[in-house]
Amino acid sequence: MVLHISPYSSACLHFLDGLSWSLVFPCYWLLDRLLASCVATSLEKRQRSQDPCSFLTLCVLISAPLYLLLLLASLPFALLGFIFWAPLQAVRQPYLYKHLELCFPGQAGLGGVGIGEWRPQGRSFCFCSANVCLLPDSLARFNNLSDTHRRAREVGKRIRNGASRPQIKIYIDSPTNTSISATSFSSLATGFRRTSSVDHRPDQTHTNNGPADAETEPLTECPIHPSGATDCPVHPEEEAETGSHRPGEQAGGDTGSMTASRESLTRYHGGDGSIGISSNNTLSHVPRTSIFKRTGRKRRHGDETFDHEISAFFPANLDFLALQEVFDHGSTTRLRRQLHRYFPYVLSDVGRYGWKGCCSRFKFLNSGLMLASRYPILDARFECYPNGRGEDALAAKGALFAKVHVGTSHQEQRVVGYLTCTHLHAIEGDASVRCEQLDLLLQWGAEFRQSSSQPPEGQKVLEDLVAFDVILGDLNFDNCSSEDKLEQQHTLFTQYKDPCRLGPGEDKPWALGTLLDPSGLYDDEVSSPESLQKVMENEEGRKEYLVFPPSKNQCPASSQKGRKIPLKGNGRRLDYILYSDEGLQQDWKLEIEEFSFVTQLAGLTDHLSVAMRLAVSTGEEEP
Repeated sequence: MVLHISPYSSACLHFLDGLSWSLVFPCYWLLDRLLASCVATSLEKRQRSQDPCSFLTLCVLISAPLYLLLLLASLPFALLGFIFWAPLQAVRQPYLYKHLELCFPGQAGLGGVGIGEWRPQGRSFCFCSANVCLLPDSLARFNNLSDTHRRAREVGKRIRNGASRPQIKIYIDSPTNTSISATSFSSLATGFRRTSSVDHRPDQTHTNNGPADAETEPLTECPIHPSGATDCPVHPEEEAETGSHRPGEQAGGDTGSMTASRESLTRYHGGDGSIGISSNNTLSHVPRTSIFKRTGRKRRHGDETFDHEISAFFPANLDFLALQEVFDHGSTTRLRRQLHRYFPYVLSDVGRYGWKGCCSRFKFLNSGLMLASRYPILDARFECYPNGRGEDALAAKGALFAKVHVGTSHQEQRVVGYLTCTHLHAIEGDASVRCEQLDLLLQWGAEFRQSSSQPPEGQKVLEDLVAFDVILGDLNFDNCSSEDKLEQQHTLFTQYKDPCRLGPGEDKPWALGTLLDPSGLYDDEVSSPESLQKVMENEEGRKEYLVFPPSKNQCPASSQKGRKIPLKGNGRRLDYILYSDEGLQQDWKLEIEEFSFVTQLAGLTDHLSVAMRLAVSTGEEEP
């Protein structure tokens, strides 16, 4: 159970890696910029069409030949560096573990949580999965996205802004209205239900088992609210007025956050008389700015046992975050820097480059996986899928397994949870490849749980108590497409439960597709978290901006965009959070409290995020 806090086992190898990469990097960067200048996003095309002689067009015409000349000049140095760099990748660690102390004076409850005694009634945990499409800029443009480094910083800011806002309980005084008038249930507390924010909040003392990240920004303001904010719940200077609703607190965001800070965190006042929850968690009049008619979305459907929603915010008090497609190295550093201001424990740089073991083909990209946690990580392992094909084989896609410490029983037994973050083969029509990867996922997961539960040799320790076993990731198939029938019937879904699924080929009516149509990412109707949320709450909006499963009579080679194909279901749901109740202690039970489709990364990625809050009850009563 040794966590790797450095990419290499020795400082000498680390130095050689840095030296060789410094020779390769100029060529890599110039090639990326050259290709990026040849592939324009829809936003850039729109700007150029409006002004053919714009500064942007002139820059492309001048920079492309310059990049080509410099690229040719850097090739000899890159070749020399590559000769040293490629063999070093065989001994590179499969992941990098970072642990930072979070010290916010007077702000207990933000960031990581300590480990204390496990309460008899149990606890709830919040999980989130997001595909953030942080590819090198030239490759990201094929998904109609650009400026990867800026997006990485913004993704991190929006995630921690959403997760670190307070949960708020709103009481309705009206005797005839017992519901909560809210467009986003995630901006409210879950009633009187327990959450991780109130179940357990011991002191914020942590022990560093790795060097501090020298790139971490110093905390100079409240991590939720900008300097000078008058409605910060941590520094309440004036109380929000909410009519007959009480109490109403507001959550803001960093001034550096672009769309999220301006539109997600400002109060709207309209004159249409409609009541809703504004994006700063304050009840107010909300103007209907969407071109689609807005409909109310129920928080609970039929006989469903848990709440579900489409939310403009990441869930408050998020405990575990699994990310996919964090491929670009510079973006990884920037994203980790932002996440470390909320999550103390992060596994990043997951996967190896070059040739290694089962990965027979040369890997130009790592796995793209990242896992962030508020609870200490005890053990981790990465496994690379050996059967990638085509362009997918150029990345070391695989599965990241982690064991986290979430509490200690009164018998001094550790209470632990198991997390799996994965990203499956993406090429359409390769169902057999994905099924083989699912087989390996189950096999590796069982082996990891068995090996990590073994006590150190010569030591006698009490057996760990398992609280949860959760799989998060982009599985690259949905539960409605006829082409994905093989994956839909995989044994994965007998061992793990999908909260959005009724059975093979059939999702629950409220389940939402998570793959956005890339061509519409820059439309005004979906340019902010709130506007995208409104569109997703409307059936016509979903038809316009989601990618849908093709009909049976459609040619597979034709366009997959939602605007151009026969529609089926509520869109292609590629992002999953699955949980298993096997292996739990006797009388322990898992219950979903809420499930969310999150739009807070609008304009930054072509996927919606998914989140789930899971309650673990022990069947005991509070003494």
